[in-house]
Order: sequence, then C-alpha cells, then structure tokens
Amino acid sequence: MNQPLQNLEQLLDRVGELTRHHERVSIEMVIEVIGSRSFGPLLMFIGITLFSPLSGIPGMSFFMAVFVLLVAVQMLLGRKKFWLPPFILNRSVEHHKLQKALDWLSKPARGIDRVLKPRLTFLVHRSGSYGIAVLCVVVGLCMPLMELVPFSSSAAGLALLILGLSLVAHDGLLALLAIAIFGGAFAFLIIHLL
Repeated sequence: MNQPLQNLEQLLDRVGELTRHHERVSIEMVIEVIGSRSFGPLLMFIGITLFSPLSGIPGMSFFMAVFVLLVAVQMLLGRKKFWLPPFILNRSVEHHKLQKALDWLSKPARGIDRVLKPRLTFLVHRSGSYGIAVLCVVVGLCMPLMELVPFSSSAAGLALLILGLSLVAHDGLLALLAIAIFGGAFAFLIIHLL
C-alpha cells in the first residue's frame, strides 16, 4: 500500500512511474498509484492536468469539471474512499504526452515543495475542508464556461493544484492563495463574457 503523499514532487514521481511501464495511462491507474482515499492528491492531479499543456486538448476542461464535481461532492458527503464512474476511470492519455507534462512541471514542483509547511491548519481540517469542497463545486460549475475564455481554465487548474497541495501539506495559507487565484480567474471570466 502506498504511503500518503507529502508533496507535489512525490505525486509527479508516482504518476511518472506509470509512464515508464504503460503505453497509455488511465485515470484509474493514476488513482490507484496516488491512493483512492486521498482527495488532496486527486485535486492536485486535476490541477496539474488543467495547468499543463494537456489542457489544450479539446474538451479537457469540461471533462475535468465533471471530475472536480465528483471529488467535491464526495468531500462534502464525508466519504472516506473516492469513487468515480467507469467512463471517467477508463479515460487515458498516451504515456509520452503525460511524461511531457510531468517534465514541464518537475522544476516548479521542487520550488513549491520547499515552501510547504503546516500553517493555518484550521482552514484545511474538518469544517475548513468543507469550505474547500464548496469552492471546488463552484470551480467545477464554472469550468465549462472557461473553455470560452483563453487561459481561464489554466488559472482554475492552478487554484485546484494549490487547494490539493494545501490539503496534503496542511497549509491553510495555500488555501487562501488558491481562493485569491480563483477569484481573479472568475473576475477575468466575467469581464470577458460580458
């Protein structure tokens, strides 16, 4: 059984192992390697996908919106183990595309991991994590509109990545940063849609 993830670099390493052994990497494979009980790493994975070059794949924002909503609703329900329908679990990407995205993210991941530490933990435990889940629902509902405005889904991906990191590292300051980033992305979206 996998040890719980402690940082972003560990997440990238675990997913990277999959690219070395498989031609295509599915969502189910990623969940197995990061842990089906870990909502934080799942949010990190969604955020990485949306923030990386993979976000350029048509329909990726909509697909990830469904994934975000499923994660967030299960967090709100207090589920201990994560569940996804087979049509999402079976989605996959070619290993070289995934490895390219992981390589692109490896240097920033090391820098981010150096500043992570537990602080303002009340924002990421118990009732604070419910607040994060509510924010994720809002992000998931807004993401289909973000397909219409360039770079807004990447900003939402960054916010989700940071929210996931905040849950993994018990860093409430990161949760506040993610809220600010999503607020900016939401304002950008509204300005461009009106």
